[in-house]
Amino acid sequence: MQIADLGDVQLHYRIDGDPDGAPIVFANSLGTDLRVWDQVVERLPAGLKIIRFDKRGHGLSSMPPAPYSMGALVRDAERLLDQLEVRDCVFVGLSIGGMTAQGLAVKRLDQIRALVLSNTAAKIGTAEMWRERVRAVETGGIEALADNVMERWFSRGFRKTPELQLWRNMLVQQSRDGYAGCSAAIAGTDFYTPTSGLRLPCLGIAGSEDGSTPPDLVRETVDLIPGSQFHLIRRAGHIPCVEQPDEFAERLTLFLREIGHIN
Repeated sequence: MQIADLGDVQLHYRIDGDPDGAPIVFANSLGTDLRVWDQVVERLPAGLKIIRFDKRGHGLSSMPPAPYSMGALVRDAERLLDQLEVRDCVFVGLSIGGMTAQGLAVKRLDQIRALVLSNTAAKIGTAEMWRERVRAVETGGIEALADNVMERWFSRGFRKTPELQLWRNMLVQQSRDGYAGCSAAIAGTDFYTPTSGLRLPCLGIAGSEDGSTPPDLVRETVDLIPGSQFHLIRRAGHIPCVEQPDEFAERLTLFLREIGHIN
């Protein structure tokens, strides 16, 4: 485990794979930590420097006072990559991590050569919906939301397996303030205009049973970027890297080879 001191926040990060390989960065979703990528990372080919991190208020990273802005989340990722001297990475963002990816690509094209936008959008939900989520968390904690979140996160089949409890536990063990803080960041984000100005390779990934960012919403966002690709993973909800890691890793690897990031 490693920690990057960025001043107002300390981010927990992990590097796997080849330390001299082509960089790929993973940013996870609301209410999860970097372990959400475990099964994908172990399926990726050699030749990659694989970087994962916990965003502020999540996992083992520190928790500055909430609420947070998307600008702060983008700046956290930017400063982490600068500290690690990362340039020309492929940035894989899931849900709020995909929003961070869009914002960072607009700001720092020197850091990002390609995007993978998984189960995300330029705008997710409405500001009022997220404000209600924040109020619910502040009143009843994450536990009060957990069952509804599981329905959006996972397909009906997966929710019948014992493994569901692991992910429910991960969710409810996150910081209440960190969850509310990042919910506020999503509430204030609309990236339709900046994302439509991006010109870089982009792969969109959606889950057929995603109750948070349905496939049409994901496709609408990646279509903003000319030449982008779109892939639908069936029998998966909002976190296909957990439900269908084989297909997720296979499609990601194909994209990495198509753009020349690995041989």
